[in-house]
Amino acid sequence: MEPMNPFQERVLEVVESIPPGKVMSYGDIAEYLGEGGPRQVGRVMSTWGGGVPWWRVVHSDGTAAAPDHERRCLDQWREEGTPLRGERVDMRKARWDGRSADSKK
Repeated sequence: MEPMNPFQERVLEVVESIPPGKVMSYGDIAEYLGEGGPRQVGRVMSTWGGGVPWWRVVHSDGTAAAPDHERRCLDQWREEGTPLRGERVDMRKARWDGRSADSKK
């Protein structure tokens, strides 16, 4: 595996900083960093994201990022008190803007 580049490191730093009970979408992370896009963030997460709280990164509609990990995500979200709508994250209540632990975008 190739070494991480600065963009990859920044993506993982953002993910590590998302507070429990909050989430960001792939696009939110790219926008926050001011570079890349949802696909680039997704590639970083699929390659390097196992060591960070990956369940806090979701699709923009609040669904789990990895379909094969939906149950694990749901368990983590419930454990952390993440606001849900059924089996997906309530993005209006759970979206984190990168500034404060209780922010709403």
